[in-house]
Amino acid sequence: MLEVVIDAVVDSVKLLPFLFIAYLIMEYIEHKTKKHAKETIKKSGNLGPLIGGIVGVFPQCGFSASATNLYAGRVISLGTLIAVYLSTSDEMLPILISESVSIGIIAKILAIKMIIGICAGFIIDFIIRLTNKEKKTEHIKEFCEHESCNCNNDGILKSSLKHTLNIFVYIFVITLLINCLMFFIGEDRVGELIGNYKFLGPVIASLVGLIPNCAASVIITNLYLGGIINAASLIAGLLTGAGVGLIVLFKVNDNLKENFTILALIYGIGVISGIVLELIGFSI
Repeated sequence: MLEVVIDAVVDSVKLLPFLFIAYLIMEYIEHKTKKHAKETIKKSGNLGPLIGGIVGVFPQCGFSASATNLYAGRVISLGTLIAVYLSTSDEMLPILISESVSIGIIAKILAIKMIIGICAGFIIDFIIRLTNKEKKTEHIKEFCEHESCNCNNDGILKSSLKHTLNIFVYIFVITLLINCLMFFIGEDRVGELIGNYKFLGPVIASLVGLIPNCAASVIITNLYLGGIINAASLIAGLLTGAGVGLIVLFKVNDNLKENFTILALIYGIGVISGIVLELIGFSI
């Protein structure tokens, strides 16, 4: 058991410098592009899902929160919001980078999330236009998006350090839990369980992805890197991982029925996408 704990510490600590460098780069990108990205998506019009899907891929802390605020004021469409949620990468990107996963694999994951997000967004907007159900308002609801993400209140260096330490704790705890699972149950048994219930992976992974903080993407990414879930379940879980966006949605949008509908849409798209990828034998 002591060896399990030591392995978890070693596996987590060795990622620290890579995590910090990844976050440093991401914070720089965010500080330079966030305002421009927000203005772009506001002016996207009928191309909202396309712009939202593309912009959502870029690692920007709290961008899903920004998109949620814009949707609450009906500045952007529901399809655009869904596209942003599905394509948002959250903490998956720095973890994959710190684990030295190839750029090709990372690009493939991001591209699949973006394509699914864009397609789902356009379909949702098309259905809404047909049924004429989307309500319009004349103003944007005011809400401080930084309540859930205070990244922009700090400098790039301080923000990078905070992110690195926060995610380090998550990675250590989750790595320890996974190591204990393998120690007590056995890797073969876990693999056999997943193999016997093939489509259960996307269902569970999509549910985990709905956890409204960075823990969700940390769990899913580490389960994939540990060989516990396959690529289809990875994509399913990452699609539903909208970061703090869902927390903000329930805070700024008064229509609870609509909020739960959005939640169900995200979950349904994640599960269906994962199952389809399972059926076609998707791998990365």
